[in-house]
Amino acid sequence: MESVARLIAESWMVLCEAAPFMLFGFFVAGLLKGFVPDDLMKRHLGGRGPLSVIKAALIGVPLPLCSCGVLPAAMGLRRQGAGAGATTAFMISTPETGVDSMAVTYAMIDPLMTVLRPVAALLTAMVAGFAANVLPERLLPAVAVVPSNSSGGCGCGGACSRQPALSVKHEDPVENGFTHKLIHGLDHAFGEMLADVGGWLLVGIVIAGAISTYLPPDFFMRYLGGEFTSMLVMMLVGVPMYVCASSSTPIAASLLLKGLSPGAALVFLLTGPATNATTITAMARTFGSAMTSVYVAAIVGCSLIFGLLANRLYEGLGFNIHAVLQTVNEVLPYWVEAGSAVLLLGLLARALSQAHQHGGHCH
Repeated sequence: MESVARLIAESWMVLCEAAPFMLFGFFVAGLLKGFVPDDLMKRHLGGRGPLSVIKAALIGVPLPLCSCGVLPAAMGLRRQGAGAGATTAFMISTPETGVDSMAVTYAMIDPLMTVLRPVAALLTAMVAGFAANVLPERLLPAVAVVPSNSSGGCGCGGACSRQPALSVKHEDPVENGFTHKLIHGLDHAFGEMLADVGGWLLVGIVIAGAISTYLPPDFFMRYLGGEFTSMLVMMLVGVPMYVCASSSTPIAASLLLKGLSPGAALVFLLTGPATNATTITAMARTFGSAMTSVYVAAIVGCSLIFGLLANRLYEGLGFNIHAVLQTVNEVLPYWVEAGSAVLLLGLLARALSQAHQHGGHCH
């Protein structure tokens, strides 16, 4: 019972630290949903040119979609005429980071990792996209291009609700008003989007609490002291594991407190959200083995390279990430953190209840 009480206490502390920044991240995600034009991606991601890859990578960085939700979105883009490179870049930069995960990274780790994470995701996406663009057409499955006013099907449970709208709608003065866009965006962010990732966020927080409770403080220094060894372990854990960008952050922060190097933590933050066994299997069926191989190889190779570079950067700047982590709980007053945690749990309960009423179907 004492052990369980410690686990609950540690998990509550992690939730309190993350909650204010999660709320801010979802708020910004709601603004993106409400005010970014629906057909923006479709208009810019066609063809095989390098510019389409760069645009796809940049567009994907702030979007808070997980690896499950990004698959139906990428399928929609491909059917709307997006190139193989742009589709691959979008599938990597989108789940690896987002406005919500960047906010939580700043709160739970440090400002440097907050910058390194999206930069690494962006560059990884571009490398994969450029590589996919040079694949011969015969290695890519034929794609039926559908009209822009067609609607796609659902991917993994309810994921199509997160799929960026690709249809061109007739403008309505009321629907184009500032207030309507704001309400629509926030309702989506704190409704469908929160329901999609909220459960996994809680799983990540409990895992982070378990790591803090049960692992000794010098665990990684004692058992995985080798720089490259710890990165390989994090890669082997992250690639098949299903974890969204937000829920991976408290896990990484807890591992860092146990002595994990910043580079190994970055490897987990890049591989965990971008890949999982289900997504890789579904992608192979949808986009073919060649494009899937480029996707996985780019994530694995780039994550290890950026992990090594992150360690050198931290060493060169004399930045002690473990010392910074000891003070993250002082960012905001406790009453703000606790109130935000209660509010986030309430919003999550509401979002999950609404999702249950709709049966997880598209609407």
